[in-house]
Amino acid sequence: MDKTKQYIAMIGGALGALLLFFQSLGFQVEWFNENTINSFINFLTAIVPLMFALYGVYKNQYLLTEKAKKQEGVLKKQGLK
Repeated sequence: MDKTKQYIAMIGGALGALLLFFQSLGFQVEWFNENTINSFINFLTAIVPLMFALYGVYKNQYLLTEKAKKQEGVLKKQGLK
C-alpha cells in the first residue's frame, strides 16, 4: 500500500509541476488549479484502496466462472471449505 501512496504522490507532483509550467507560460485554465489537483489526489487516495479491496473480493469469490465453481466443488470434497 505504501507503493500505491508513492505513485499517487508522484501523480500529484506531476500535476503540480504541469500547473506551474502552464502558469509560467501565462496560460491559465480556471478548472486546473491547486484545489482541483488536491481533490483529484484525495479521490485517488480513496478509490485505489477500494479497488484493491474489490479485486480481493473478486479473486476470493467462487461463483463467477465455471473454473471457480469446479474449484469450489473440489475444495468441498476435500473438506477445505
